[in-house]
Amino acid sequence: MDNQKLAVDVAVIGAGTAGLAAYRAARAKTERVVMIESGHHGTTCARVGCMPSKLLIAAGDAAHHARHAGAFGVATTVNVDGREVMGRVRRERDRFVGFVVQSVEAIPDDHKLHGRAHFLAPGVLQVAHVDGTPLAHVEARAVVVATGSSAFLPPMFQPIRERVIINDDVFMWETLPHSVAVFGGGVIGLELSQALTRLGVRVRVFGRSGTVGPLTDPIVRASALKAFREEMSFHPDCTVRQLRLVDKSVEVTFDDETGAPHTETFEYALVAAGRKPNLNGLGLEHSGIRFDPRGVPIHDRTTLQCDSTSVFVAGDANDDVPLLHEAADEGKIAGENAALYPNVVPGARRSLLAITFTEPQIAVAGATLASLIARPGDGSTSREIVTGEIDFADQGRSRVMLQNRGVGHVYADKQTGRFLGAELVGPRVEHLGHLLAWAHQQGLTVDQMLAMPFYHPVVEEGLRTALRDVVSKLSKR
Repeated sequence: MDNQKLAVDVAVIGAGTAGLAAYRAARAKTERVVMIESGHHGTTCARVGCMPSKLLIAAGDAAHHARHAGAFGVATTVNVDGREVMGRVRRERDRFVGFVVQSVEAIPDDHKLHGRAHFLAPGVLQVAHVDGTPLAHVEARAVVVATGSSAFLPPMFQPIRERVIINDDVFMWETLPHSVAVFGGGVIGLELSQALTRLGVRVRVFGRSGTVGPLTDPIVRASALKAFREEMSFHPDCTVRQLRLVDKSVEVTFDDETGAPHTETFEYALVAAGRKPNLNGLGLEHSGIRFDPRGVPIHDRTTLQCDSTSVFVAGDANDDVPLLHEAADEGKIAGENAALYPNVVPGARRSLLAITFTEPQIAVAGATLASLIARPGDGSTSREIVTGEIDFADQGRSRVMLQNRGVGHVYADKQTGRFLGAELVGPRVEHLGHLLAWAHQQGLTVDQMLAMPFYHPVVEEGLRTALRDVVSKLSKR
């Protein structure tokens, strides 16, 4: 029935990772919940993010390792079938999406609305079909905005728009292209660039401001840049002079590191310039909330509440930490607090853990060096930071695997010996990142971390080397 009137305790806008978590958390407190979704069911992670990108990366890694097996005395011949590669990516992607869709379909029909939500007033939503016709009028005691994010396309790419793709488009390819210009040296740009390069696609990466993934430590960042440049053309701080279409191809004129101009043509321009919250069209100006200079709702990251209003914002929509596990946590906190409104309570937030699935991998755990420098202490307390280092070039297990590239830094408080954070680039550091994030969340000191078991020979021994380096510097206090 169109234009039905609903009165609920909680309305959740968005059925992605954060929205589903918010719905489940709210429903644990009340049955008067409705979830509103205007697009395809299936999270960003499953449909166009984490999972399909890892499928492409896995294919690229398989080709790369086969090509380099000769160093172990194993002779190989590699032939990359682009259609087979992308066929598996799409099949497995659809499988992962199917699991999410099943979880949405399991939600009772009277708890779901498929349409676009728009605030008419605080707590009052008009939901319309995609064609604009009214679907429902919803009055909610509290609302969770969990609308996710979408790729950002800067104006400079408008002249070549017909050959521009975003990461979402990559996973719709039926076969691999011959060449791609990648704009963006962040996590998405690096992961896709290396995967495509390893699959035989000619790739050149154009970055800005020296960005190399999430790294802020200049020494670790330089090590990562050196490793990536051994495989692909990567300009982390590049001046692009001109973009134009030439015979249905993209012509890029740019300055290299010496300032010399170059022109190169590519089949596609992949823009990985970041993502922006999906907030347009929601009528948030009628919801009673305030916005920061970026146009993002001002909110408390421990409660996800926008000021003292009945609006809560979770996941990529709040442009805080765009990671799946953070979105799930935020959704749970927002859903619980929306159901309890106005009696909101702070939720537990985890220590930072961010991983880039390149090779070598990148991991950031606890605090970054930049954040430690920006916030040196608590209140008026100053903090002196001690850094411990591991160079994976000489790390035993890394050399055995011929994956001995990268550097890792761990940071500790000089006065207390407490572990503060780490930035790593090296082999399989996704596992080291987890250990370090756990240690950070437990508030461990470096001495307590060194008291833990380290097996031999494993990459984790490199972590012990860095921690011992910290101890040697702490002993000089």
